[in-house]
Amino acid sequence: MKTKWALNAILAYLLFGLIMYVYLFHFASTAIPERFKGTNADPATFMTGRELYLSEDYSKIRNLLFFLSAPYEWLFYFLILMLGVSKLFEKWARQTSRFRVVQTAVYLFWFSLVSFLCTFPLSYISYRFSKSYHISTQTFTAWMKDEVTEFWVNFLIMYVVITVLYALMKKYKQRWWLPAWLCSIPFTIFMMFIQPVVIDPLYNDFYPLKDKALEAKILALADKAHIPADHVYEVNMSEKTNALNAYVTGVGSNSRIVLWDTTLNRLSDREILFVMAHEMGHYVEKHLYFGIAGYILIMLAGLWLVAKIMARIINKNGKNWGVDEVANLSSLPLFLLISSVLLFASSPLTNWASRYEEMRADKYAIRTTHDQEAGIKTFLILTKAGLSEVNPPLLVKLFRYDHPTMLERIRMLDSEKGKNK
Repeated sequence: MKTKWALNAILAYLLFGLIMYVYLFHFASTAIPERFKGTNADPATFMTGRELYLSEDYSKIRNLLFFLSAPYEWLFYFLILMLGVSKLFEKWARQTSRFRVVQTAVYLFWFSLVSFLCTFPLSYISYRFSKSYHISTQTFTAWMKDEVTEFWVNFLIMYVVITVLYALMKKYKQRWWLPAWLCSIPFTIFMMFIQPVVIDPLYNDFYPLKDKALEAKILALADKAHIPADHVYEVNMSEKTNALNAYVTGVGSNSRIVLWDTTLNRLSDREILFVMAHEMGHYVEKHLYFGIAGYILIMLAGLWLVAKIMARIINKNGKNWGVDEVANLSSLPLFLLISSVLLFASSPLTNWASRYEEMRADKYAIRTTHDQEAGIKTFLILTKAGLSEVNPPLLVKLFRYDHPTMLERIRMLDSEKGKNK
């Protein structure tokens, strides 16, 4: 029976992958509407024929890898649970120590290691394609260093989360989701507080912006937005990518304004100021706090659903998988499977909310800089640098895009430019 379920799950995954391949490579249209041809939003006006070809090719591959990765993760969780591998890890953990905190560490190490090894091929394929299309500039050694760093960072965070979560499951049985949700609120805020000063520096070197004249202009915008920042930070990303980015991160005294050096190298001061005004727009419109509130509400609904679904599945199939109750460590793959499916299912809604906020930030940048020309030029350069699609297929937009499409952003800027004229 287990072999049959495993084969059916693998076949279902392969069939899904084939369907997505046919959709993305043969049916999905990325052509812009006829009325926008020849305008600023038409990639044919600012990209060469080769760039257009590479952009279309790379975007299809990247989108396919995205749609393959989530179900691949689900398949991994399902197989490791159903085939008894998770139960074996729990057995090893119990043999190691009688203390629950040690058992959790041992179980989670083996689980994380096998997960890392099983998902590594997709990660490597993504890296190789990014490298071959000249988006990534990382050497394999540097990329592996980041992968290993991420493994240990995720392991430590997961250890804290799982230790608390399963202690609550053991104590509260049916209603563990409520105290788990209450604990998630301060933990989420704490992680946002330490992200810029503890976690981010593990991957990149941050240092004060060298161009002091540009820093003064950015800080003047920050002062207008009431952002408590005394410095603008530069990060050396050219060692890793040709893509461009800038952001405002952190909460309270740990707020940071960050510019990638690729952005500094490719954009003019006017264009950089437009980008920074956009990022500050998120701060001014309190998108961070709306995001935290939304995340907390989603977490409440998600944990409640996970608790209900887990209880039903374990009552029905737990004995066959060697999982006696929800509080067993061996139930972790089921918890992660249900959570991942629910997050994926809710992503069109959360992406829509994010796109709305991004468009609001674009409008704030226009009001602050009064420089639509710089905004349009910035988006054209961003599109070329990342080989991005101007008008992605509908499914891709729904599930992948937490920013408006370049077609939508450039149309909006052109519209505002026309109003000003």
